[in-house]
Amino acid sequence: MAKAMKDRIQTRIERLGPGKAFMAKDFLDIASRGSIDVALGTLTRAGTIRRIQRGLYDLPRVSASLGGALSPDIDEAARAIARRNRWTIIPDGPWAANLLGLSTQVPAKVVYLSDGPAKKVPLGRRSIQFKHARPQTLAGGDRKSALVIQALRHLGKDGVDARTLSTLRKSLSEPERKRLLKTTRLGVEWIYGVAKKIAGVQA
Repeated sequence: MAKAMKDRIQTRIERLGPGKAFMAKDFLDIASRGSIDVALGTLTRAGTIRRIQRGLYDLPRVSASLGGALSPDIDEAARAIARRNRWTIIPDGPWAANLLGLSTQVPAKVVYLSDGPAKKVPLGRRSIQFKHARPQTLAGGDRKSALVIQALRHLGKDGVDARTLSTLRKSLSEPERKRLLKTTRLGVEWIYGVAKKIAGVQA
C-alpha cells in the first residue's frame, strides 16, 4: 500500500513536469500528511526530487550542456509559497518585465506584491521578497493582466516601443488580450491605450 501511494505521488510529480514547485498539501487527496512527508523524503533522498526550501520541493530541470540540474524556477517557487499561505501575489515591475520577456535583465531583488505580510524567503543562492501591497493594487483582473500592468508601470509610457507591443501580443492569447482590455479600461489612460494596441482595437 505504501509503495502504491508513493508511486501515485511520483506519477503526479512527473506529470507536473520539470521546474514545477510543489508541497505536501498538493497530495492530500492521495494520503495523510504524515505518509506524504515520508514519501517526499524518500524521493528526495533518491535524488528524484529536490527540496528547495522548507516544505517546498521541485522536479529539477536538467541541462546536459550545463552539466546538471538548473537552479529552482523562482516564479514557480513563489506561486507555491503563495498557495501554501493562501496569499494573492503579483510580480513587481522589474521582475514582471523579465518574466514577460520585455527585459533580459534579472533584477537584483526578486519582489512580489502580496496581500500577506512582508517576508523574505531564501531560495538557494537567491531570495524572494514578498512586499505587502494595498488591496487596490491586487484587485481585479487575472494574473496575466496584472503581470502586464506591473511591467508597463515599470517601463513607463515612454518605454513602450514596437518591440514591447510585439512581445506582448505574442505572450497573450486572444482571450487574455480581451481580459487585459477589460481590466485596464477604468485605469491609467496610457496603459489602456497600450492594451488597445495589443488587442488590435482602433483608438
